[in-house]
Amino acid sequence: MQLLPTTLLFAALLGAISTASANDIVPAPKQSHTVLIKNATVHTVSQGVLNNTDVLIENGKIAAVGSPVNTPAAGGTDIHIVDASGKHLYPGLIALDTSLGLVEIEMSRPTVDNAEVGDFNPQISTASAYNPDSELIPTIRYNGITHAQIVPSGEGLAGQSVLVNLDAWTIEDALQPSEGQFHVYWPQIKRMPEDEKEKAKAIEKNQQAIDKLNAAFEDGYRYFLSDQHKSEDEGNQSSSKNLRWQTMLPLYQGKATLFAHADTVGQIEQVIALAKKYQFKLVIVGGYDAWRLASSLREVNASVIYPHTLSLPKRKDEPVDLPFKIPALLANAGIPFALGFSSDWNSRNLPYAAGYSAAYGLTPEQALKSVTLDAATLLGVEDLGAIAVGYQGSVVLSEGDILDPMTNKIVAIWIEGRQIDLNNRHQQLYQKYLKR
Repeated sequence: MQLLPTTLLFAALLGAISTASANDIVPAPKQSHTVLIKNATVHTVSQGVLNNTDVLIENGKIAAVGSPVNTPAAGGTDIHIVDASGKHLYPGLIALDTSLGLVEIEMSRPTVDNAEVGDFNPQISTASAYNPDSELIPTIRYNGITHAQIVPSGEGLAGQSVLVNLDAWTIEDALQPSEGQFHVYWPQIKRMPEDEKEKAKAIEKNQQAIDKLNAAFEDGYRYFLSDQHKSEDEGNQSSSKNLRWQTMLPLYQGKATLFAHADTVGQIEQVIALAKKYQFKLVIVGGYDAWRLASSLREVNASVIYPHTLSLPKRKDEPVDLPFKIPALLANAGIPFALGFSSDWNSRNLPYAAGYSAAYGLTPEQALKSVTLDAATLLGVEDLGAIAVGYQGSVVLSEGDILDPMTNKIVAIWIEGRQIDLNNRHQQLYQKYLKR
């Protein structure tokens, strides 16, 4: 009898978690009819802005862009025509460096699954924890975001991220083909103590973490070298394989990318040295000081995901608007970059972060490209982020500028030619309280 209250409490907790972590929006079925969007202002990203232009989407791909386009010949072909006169058509935005689908309620530990125990987990993939039914997802895509990079958190080598579309029944439906993505959080002293003894301890502890990480990468490299020299029979013996090092082989083979979370000059220099040593493909995530190391980054062909546009300066003596200007500084330094937003639900503000960067040095075209085509290129995806023939039919129709919170009003979204339901929790609450 004494177990009853505990059982009821546990059941109530499970019910609350279930309610908090699932939405009731039904994913759209696979495209079954041709979509013709007519007379739109098309922001192609790859070929500039085209006025009064038509876009034809068939079998999930963009089949034609023109003014007008040739529609399929009659003969039973089902064509859905959308009059987009006076409206703007954009590629779907890509949210980089998010924990969307891993975190539901930040203050409720049972709904947070963005990190694993330990500081070296290359074998862990966010695909194993991603929740496509997250209540947050419909609110995120309502701002024009159709795809997201789901990134693990933690210390050291935290695991692998995946790219997903934001309208799916399961993780298998959501996954988008992309290159392997390993994430390392480079050690740093978050706040330097003022006491000299404590400062020395902090510096020593940080150096130990760096040494441990470098030693782990060296162990992985030795495994890679030994794997190269194994005979075919020996290579097939699973008993001789180490799961962690086996998972990392694509990184040493140049078939995957190392996403290094680093902001300061010191951190970035250490990561560059690591990439040089093992010939890693490198992306700096954070990159607050990356513009100061342009030549070094170009030397290793590194790119940057910059997620700090709407943040405060990291140093007391810096201009308050420096975080807004850094994307332009990266562009002027010739460093390939894309904008990200390191959050879960707050990643819905990605287009407005791009808008701020356009107000502080980037052109509107560069700002839009930084959250579409540049983001896709950085992930090794070749058919996403632009409105062009052969690209995915993932597009967003807006009544205004998608990067401007005052005029952006999304009226329709297609993901691989499927028109998705724009209903979401925010809209439901808005309608509810209109009746109060």
